[in-house]
Amino acid sequence: MLCGARRDRRVLGALKECEAMQTNGTQELNDEKCEELGRLVLLRHGQTAWSVSGQHTGRTDLPLTEVGVEQAKEAGERLRKEFPKGFNPDCVLVSPLRRAQQTAQGAGYSPYTLCEGVVEWDYGAAEGRTRTDIAELSGVEAWDVWKHGPKALPAHMITDAKETLPNGENVSVHRTSGETLQEVAERTQSVIDAAMPKLKQGKNVLVVAHAHVLRILTTRWLGVNPEFARLLRMDTAHYSVLGEYKGDNVIVHWNC
Repeated sequence: MLCGARRDRRVLGALKECEAMQTNGTQELNDEKCEELGRLVLLRHGQTAWSVSGQHTGRTDLPLTEVGVEQAKEAGERLRKEFPKGFNPDCVLVSPLRRAQQTAQGAGYSPYTLCEGVVEWDYGAAEGRTRTDIAELSGVEAWDVWKHGPKALPAHMITDAKETLPNGENVSVHRTSGETLQEVAERTQSVIDAAMPKLKQGKNVLVVAHAHVLRILTTRWLGVNPEFARLLRMDTAHYSVLGEYKGDNVIVHWNC
């Protein structure tokens, strides 16, 4: 029989040993789970001149602003804390648009694979225009990309243009009839399908792209109506993590 301080030391020692065993066991279980299923990580590009001005930025090939370049570096630092093992080069998928590639490079994830499936939503006649511009040109004061879509805009608005950015660079603005929300959702499914074999191998997959297309991809992952994407806020150079929990596709982290 133990008594006094000696007994207390023995009890505390046993408790610490038990605690350590539980912690190690939990860590092993977590490690095993990570090996079983990877995470689909979504990173939005950094700031552009049009994300500041509120102009719809779909296929127009804009560069990052100086702020956007810094945001990309900071996003990389946050991602490395969350995913210290990084991502295999074949597990980094990047939109071919310049702002996404600059973000991937600035965040430190290069080389990577270009992925046409995650180019931004083709906004059609709304491209390069603010909601105020669209209301004035279309006569539809309450036009909304989620509710009405680009194809609801009048044909006379489908005109190409040139625009000078605040940094002095001239960019070409090409306008088409645009994509429907459902069309965007369907092409994001091909990205999920391409990533799935790697996820099932326990690899994490990073996708660097754009706000709307990544939010729509998320609804496809969750198996919900793509209109739900409008409720998912995703800020410039922020990342989100998708995964699986008890057999269901879920959001693990959002807008980090």
